[in-house]
Amino acid sequence: MSDLLPTAVSIYQAHTRIRPYISAVPLRRSSYLSDLTGADVWLKLENLQPTGSFKVRGALHKIARLTAVQKARGIVTASAGNHGLGVAYAVQTWGGVRADIFVPSNAPQTKVRKLRRFPITLHQTGDSYEAAHEAAAVFAAQTGALEISAYDDADVIAGQGTIGLEIVQERPQVDSILVPVGGGGMLAGITVALKTLHPACEIVGVQPQASPAALLSFQDDVAYDPYNHEPTLADGLAGGFGRLPFALTRGRVQVELASEAELRRAIYMLLTEEQLLIEPSGAISIVPLLRGGQDWQGKTVICVLSGGNLDVALLRTIINEVAHE
Repeated sequence: MSDLLPTAVSIYQAHTRIRPYISAVPLRRSSYLSDLTGADVWLKLENLQPTGSFKVRGALHKIARLTAVQKARGIVTASAGNHGLGVAYAVQTWGGVRADIFVPSNAPQTKVRKLRRFPITLHQTGDSYEAAHEAAAVFAAQTGALEISAYDDADVIAGQGTIGLEIVQERPQVDSILVPVGGGGMLAGITVALKTLHPACEIVGVQPQASPAALLSFQDDVAYDPYNHEPTLADGLAGGFGRLPFALTRGRVQVELASEAELRRAIYMLLTEEQLLIEPSGAISIVPLLRGGQDWQGKTVICVLSGGNLDVALLRTIINEVAHE
Protein backbone atom coordinates (compact mmCIF):
# COMPACT_ATOMS: atom_id res chain seq x y z
CA MET A 1 0.00 0.00 0.00
CA SER A 2 2.94 2.41 0.50
CA ASP A 3 2.95 3.36 -3.20
CA LEU A 4 -0.79 4.13 -3.24
CA LEU A 5 -2.58 7.19 -1.98
CA PRO A 6 -4.44 6.48 1.28
CA THR A 7 -8.23 6.44 1.19
CA ALA A 8 -10.99 6.49 3.79
CA VAL A 9 -11.12 2.69 3.45
CA SER A 10 -7.40 2.31 4.19
CA ILE A 11 -7.79 4.66 7.17
CA TYR A 12 -10.61 2.51 8.52
CA GLN A 13 -8.43 -0.59 8.03
CA ALA A 14 -5.56 1.16 9.81
CA HIS A 15 -7.84 1.95 12.73
CA THR A 16 -8.85 -1.69 13.01
CA ARG A 17 -5.17 -2.73 13.10
CA ILE A 18 -3.89 -0.24 15.64
CA ARG A 19 -6.90 0.29 17.91
CA PRO A 20 -5.82 -2.34 20.50
CA TYR A 21 -2.48 -0.54 20.96
CA ILE A 22 -3.48 3.13 21.18
CA SER A 23 -5.37 5.07 23.81
CA ALA A 24 -9.07 5.79 23.32
CA VAL A 25 -8.35 9.51 23.25
CA PRO A 26 -11.37 11.58 24.24
CA LEU A 27 -12.69 14.84 22.91
CA ARG A 28 -12.87 17.26 25.83
CA ARG A 29 -14.95 20.41 25.70
CA SER A 30 -13.14 23.66 26.44
CA SER A 31 -15.49 26.00 28.24
CA TYR A 32 -12.81 28.71 28.17
CA LEU A 33 -12.33 28.66 24.39
CA SER A 34 -16.06 28.20 23.82
CA ASP A 35 -16.85 31.30 25.88
CA LEU A 36 -14.03 33.24 24.21
CA THR A 37 -15.16 32.51 20.66
CA GLY A 38 -18.88 31.83 20.88
CA ALA A 39 -18.20 28.42 19.35
CA ASP A 40 -18.58 24.93 20.77
CA VAL A 41 -14.88 24.06 21.09
CA TRP A 42 -13.54 20.57 21.73
CA LEU A 43 -9.96 19.39 22.25
CA LYS A 44 -8.61 16.14 20.79
CA LEU A 45 -6.15 15.04 23.48
CA GLU A 46 -3.45 13.19 21.53
CA ASN A 47 -1.05 14.00 24.37
CA LEU A 48 -2.66 11.03 26.13
CA GLN A 49 -1.31 8.50 23.62
CA PRO A 50 1.19 5.92 24.97
CA THR A 51 4.20 7.96 23.77
CA GLY A 52 2.61 11.36 24.46
CA SER A 53 1.96 12.09 20.79
CA PHE A 54 -0.29 11.22 17.81
CA LYS A 55 2.78 9.96 15.92
CA VAL A 56 2.35 6.52 17.46
CA ARG A 57 -0.67 5.96 15.18
CA GLY A 58 1.22 6.19 11.92
CA ALA A 59 4.22 4.31 13.24
CA LEU A 60 2.13 1.41 14.51
CA HIS A 61 0.38 1.10 11.17
CA LYS A 62 3.61 1.31 9.17
CA ILE A 63 5.44 -1.33 11.21
CA ALA A 64 2.38 -3.60 11.11
CA ARG A 65 2.48 -3.45 7.30
CA LEU A 66 6.14 -4.43 6.90
CA THR A 67 6.90 -7.63 5.01
CA ALA A 68 9.23 -10.31 6.36
CA VAL A 69 11.88 -9.21 3.85
CA GLN A 70 11.62 -5.59 4.99
CA LYS A 71 11.86 -6.61 8.64
CA ALA A 72 14.98 -8.63 7.89
CA ARG A 73 16.61 -5.51 6.41
CA GLY A 74 15.91 -3.48 9.55
CA ILE A 75 14.43 0.00 9.58
CA VAL A 76 15.83 3.50 10.03
CA THR A 77 14.07 6.80 10.53
CA ALA A 78 14.76 10.42 11.36
CA SER A 79 12.70 12.36 13.84
CA ALA A 80 12.49 15.54 15.86
CA GLY A 81 11.47 13.18 18.68
CA ASN A 82 7.80 12.19 18.56
CA HIS A 83 7.91 10.11 15.37
CA GLY A 84 10.96 8.32 16.75
CA LEU A 85 9.02 7.55 19.92
CA GLY A 86 6.14 6.24 17.83
CA VAL A 87 8.46 3.96 15.85
CA ALA A 88 10.16 2.76 19.04
CA TYR A 89 6.78 1.93 20.59
CA ALA A 90 5.66 0.17 17.41
CA VAL A 91 8.84 -1.92 17.26
CA GLN A 92 8.35 -2.92 20.88
CA THR A 93 4.69 -3.74 20.19
CA TRP A 94 5.09 -5.78 17.01
CA GLY A 95 8.66 -7.11 17.52
CA GLY A 96 10.88 -8.83 14.99
CA VAL A 97 12.67 -5.82 13.53
CA ARG A 98 15.80 -3.82 14.35
CA ALA A 99 15.31 -0.06 14.42
CA ASP A 100 17.88 2.75 14.21
CA ILE A 101 16.47 6.20 15.05
CA PHE A 102 18.25 9.47 14.27
CA VAL A 103 17.33 12.64 16.16
CA PRO A 104 19.06 16.05 16.32
CA SER A 105 21.65 16.48 19.03
CA ASN A 106 19.50 19.27 20.47
CA ALA A 107 16.27 17.26 20.56
CA PRO A 108 14.23 17.94 23.73
CA GLN A 109 15.62 15.88 26.59
CA THR A 110 12.18 14.69 27.64
CA LYS A 111 11.89 12.91 24.27
CA VAL A 112 15.46 11.60 24.31
CA ARG A 113 14.99 10.08 27.77
CA LYS A 114 11.83 8.31 26.64
CA LEU A 115 13.55 6.99 23.50
CA ARG A 116 16.31 5.39 25.54
CA ARG A 117 13.75 3.20 27.32
CA PHE A 118 12.86 1.35 24.12
CA PRO A 119 14.65 -1.53 22.32
CA ILE A 120 16.09 0.66 19.54
CA THR A 121 19.47 2.12 18.65
CA LEU A 122 19.44 5.89 19.12
CA HIS A 123 21.70 8.21 17.11
CA GLN A 124 21.95 11.90 18.00
CA THR A 125 23.47 13.96 15.20
CA GLY A 126 23.33 17.44 13.73
CA ASP A 127 21.41 20.44 15.00
CA SER A 128 18.18 20.08 13.01
CA TYR A 129 15.68 17.54 11.73
CA GLU A 130 17.14 17.96 8.23
CA ALA A 131 20.61 17.00 9.47
CA ALA A 132 19.20 13.94 11.25
CA HIS A 133 17.29 13.02 8.09
CA GLU A 134 20.45 13.23 5.96
CA ALA A 135 22.31 11.01 8.43
CA ALA A 136 19.46 8.48 8.38
CA ALA A 137 19.51 8.43 4.56
CA VAL A 138 23.27 7.76 4.55
CA PHE A 139 22.76 4.97 7.08
CA ALA A 140 20.04 3.41 4.92
CA ALA A 141 22.27 3.52 1.83
CA GLN A 142 25.18 1.94 3.69
CA THR A 143 23.27 -0.81 5.49
CA GLY A 144 20.25 -1.56 3.28
CA ALA A 145 17.85 -0.69 6.09
CA LEU A 146 14.39 0.47 5.05
CA GLU A 147 14.04 4.23 5.61
CA ILE A 148 10.65 5.25 7.02
CA SER A 149 9.45 8.80 6.51
CA ALA A 150 7.81 10.60 9.42
CA TYR A 151 5.13 12.04 7.10
CA ASP A 152 5.68 11.25 3.40
CA ASP A 153 4.42 7.67 3.47
CA ALA A 154 0.94 6.38 2.66
CA ASP A 155 0.85 3.85 5.52
CA VAL A 156 1.94 6.50 8.01
CA ILE A 157 -0.63 8.95 6.66
CA ALA A 158 -3.40 6.34 6.90
CA GLY A 159 -2.45 5.77 10.53
CA GLN A 160 -2.59 9.47 11.31
CA GLY A 161 -5.92 9.70 9.49
CA THR A 162 -7.51 7.58 12.21
CA ILE A 163 -7.71 10.82 14.22
CA GLY A 164 -10.15 12.19 11.65
CA LEU A 165 -12.17 8.98 11.70
CA GLU A 166 -12.54 9.15 15.48
CA ILE A 167 -13.54 12.82 15.34
CA VAL A 168 -16.33 12.15 12.85
CA GLN A 169 -17.55 9.19 14.87
CA GLU A 170 -17.74 11.25 18.08
CA ARG A 171 -18.76 14.68 16.69
CA PRO A 172 -20.33 14.12 13.25
CA GLN A 173 -21.64 17.71 13.24
CA VAL A 174 -18.12 19.26 13.35
CA ASP A 175 -17.78 22.47 11.30
CA SER A 176 -14.06 23.18 11.60
CA ILE A 177 -10.94 21.26 12.59
CA LEU A 178 -7.68 23.01 13.51
CA VAL A 179 -4.65 20.81 12.89
CA PRO A 180 -0.93 21.40 13.59
CA VAL A 181 1.05 21.06 10.37
CA GLY A 182 4.72 20.41 9.74
CA GLY A 183 5.55 17.65 7.26
CA GLY A 184 1.83 17.21 6.73
CA GLY A 185 1.16 13.55 7.55
CA MET A 186 -1.54 14.25 10.11
CA LEU A 187 -3.08 17.04 8.04
CA ALA A 188 -3.22 14.74 5.01
CA GLY A 189 -4.74 11.81 6.89
CA ILE A 190 -7.40 13.95 8.56
CA THR A 191 -8.19 15.62 5.23
CA VAL A 192 -8.73 12.29 3.48
CA ALA A 193 -11.00 11.05 6.28
CA LEU A 194 -13.03 14.24 6.66
CA LYS A 195 -13.43 15.15 2.99
CA THR A 196 -14.78 11.63 2.40
CA LEU A 197 -17.04 11.32 5.44
CA HIS A 198 -17.97 14.99 6.02
CA PRO A 199 -17.00 17.09 2.95
CA ALA A 200 -18.46 20.34 4.33
CA CYS A 201 -16.04 20.42 7.25
CA GLU A 202 -13.46 23.20 7.11
CA ILE A 203 -9.89 22.02 7.74
CA VAL A 204 -7.31 24.56 8.88
CA GLY A 205 -3.64 23.71 9.21
CA VAL A 206 -1.66 25.85 11.65
CA GLN A 207 2.13 26.10 11.40
CA PRO A 208 4.88 28.35 12.75
CA GLN A 209 5.73 31.59 10.98
CA ALA A 210 9.32 30.39 11.28
CA SER A 211 8.60 27.39 9.04
CA PRO A 212 5.78 28.18 6.57
CA ALA A 213 6.55 25.31 4.18
CA ALA A 214 2.92 24.20 3.72
CA LEU A 215 1.65 27.73 3.10
CA LEU A 216 4.39 28.42 0.55
CA SER A 217 3.86 25.03 -1.09
CA PHE A 218 0.21 25.88 -1.73
CA GLN A 219 1.03 29.40 -2.89
CA ASP A 220 3.69 28.23 -5.37
CA ASP A 221 2.05 24.89 -6.28
CA VAL A 222 5.10 22.80 -5.39
CA ALA A 223 5.96 20.75 -2.29
CA TYR A 224 8.85 22.43 -0.48
CA ASP A 225 10.71 19.57 1.12
CA PRO A 226 13.27 20.11 2.56
CA TYR A 227 12.70 23.68 3.75
CA ASN A 228 15.28 25.92 5.41
CA HIS A 229 13.33 27.18 8.42
CA GLU A 230 14.06 29.70 11.14
CA PRO A 231 14.34 28.67 14.83
CA THR A 232 11.00 27.82 16.45
CA LEU A 233 9.66 26.46 19.72
CA ALA A 234 7.58 24.04 17.63
CA ASP A 235 10.52 21.80 16.67
CA GLY A 236 8.16 19.00 15.62
CA LEU A 237 6.64 21.25 12.93
CA ALA A 238 9.88 22.66 11.53
CA GLY A 239 11.04 21.70 8.04
CA GLY A 240 9.53 20.70 4.73
CA PHE A 241 6.04 19.79 3.59
CA GLY A 242 5.88 16.32 2.03
CA ARG A 243 5.04 15.31 -1.53
CA LEU A 244 2.17 13.00 -0.57
CA PRO A 245 0.64 15.43 1.95
CA PHE A 246 0.80 18.14 -0.72
CA ALA A 247 -1.00 15.94 -3.25
CA LEU A 248 -3.69 15.01 -0.73
CA THR A 249 -4.37 18.47 0.70
CA ARG A 250 -3.86 21.03 -2.08
CA GLY A 251 -7.05 22.98 -2.68
CA ARG A 252 -8.77 21.26 0.26
CA VAL A 253 -7.38 23.02 3.34
CA GLN A 254 -6.46 26.47 4.62
CA VAL A 255 -3.19 27.28 6.37
CA GLU A 256 -2.62 29.88 9.08
CA LEU A 257 0.68 30.89 10.67
CA ALA A 258 1.45 31.37 14.35
CA SER A 259 4.16 33.57 15.83
CA GLU A 260 6.48 32.40 18.59
CA ALA A 261 4.73 34.75 21.02
CA GLU A 262 1.37 33.20 20.12
CA LEU A 263 2.82 29.73 20.68
CA ARG A 264 3.96 30.69 24.17
CA ARG A 265 0.56 32.16 25.03
CA ALA A 266 -1.21 29.04 23.74
CA ILE A 267 0.90 26.78 25.96
CA TYR A 268 0.31 29.05 28.95
CA MET A 269 -3.44 29.20 28.34
CA LEU A 270 -3.78 25.42 28.05
CA LEU A 271 -1.87 25.00 31.30
CA THR A 272 -3.72 27.65 33.31
CA GLU A 273 -7.23 27.33 31.89
CA GLU A 274 -7.40 23.64 30.95
CA GLN A 275 -4.70 22.15 33.22
CA LEU A 276 -3.12 20.53 30.15
CA LEU A 277 0.62 20.21 29.57
CA ILE A 278 0.95 20.53 25.78
CA GLU A 279 4.12 20.97 23.73
CA PRO A 280 4.41 23.89 21.27
CA SER A 281 3.75 21.69 18.23
CA GLY A 282 0.42 20.64 19.74
CA ALA A 283 -0.65 23.90 21.36
CA ILE A 284 -0.37 25.73 18.03
CA SER A 285 -3.81 24.48 16.96
CA ILE A 286 -5.62 26.84 19.35
CA VAL A 287 -3.83 29.99 18.16
CA PRO A 288 -6.52 30.97 15.60
CA LEU A 289 -9.12 30.85 18.38
CA LEU A 290 -7.04 32.92 20.78
CA ARG A 291 -6.26 35.72 18.34
CA GLY A 292 -9.92 36.47 17.51
CA GLY A 293 -10.93 38.39 14.43
CA GLN A 294 -12.66 35.43 12.85
CA ASP A 295 -16.32 34.54 13.21
CA TRP A 296 -16.46 31.22 15.04
CA GLN A 297 -19.89 32.00 16.50
CA GLY A 298 -22.18 28.97 16.62
CA LYS A 299 -19.70 26.56 15.05
CA THR A 300 -18.52 23.22 16.41
CA VAL A 301 -14.73 23.48 16.36
CA ILE A 302 -12.19 20.78 17.20
CA CYS A 303 -8.53 21.52 17.96
CA VAL A 304 -6.08 18.62 17.70
CA LEU A 305 -3.59 18.84 20.57
CA SER A 306 -1.03 16.61 18.92
CA GLY A 307 1.44 16.02 21.74
CA GLY A 308 2.42 16.69 25.33
CA ASN A 309 6.17 16.01 25.43
CA LEU A 310 7.09 19.45 26.74
CA ASP A 311 10.54 20.05 28.19
CA VAL A 312 10.35 21.29 31.78
CA ALA A 313 13.02 23.96 31.28
CA LEU A 314 11.10 25.36 28.31
CA LEU A 315 7.87 25.32 30.29
CA ARG A 316 9.51 27.29 33.11
CA THR A 317 10.75 29.89 30.64
CA ILE A 318 7.31 30.23 29.01
CA ILE A 319 5.55 30.65 32.35
CA ASN A 320 7.97 33.37 33.40
CA GLU A 321 7.69 35.20 30.09
CA VAL A 322 3.93 35.07 29.61
CA ALA A 323 3.05 35.73 33.24
CA HIS A 324 4.98 39.02 33.08
CA GLU A 325 3.61 40.25 29.75
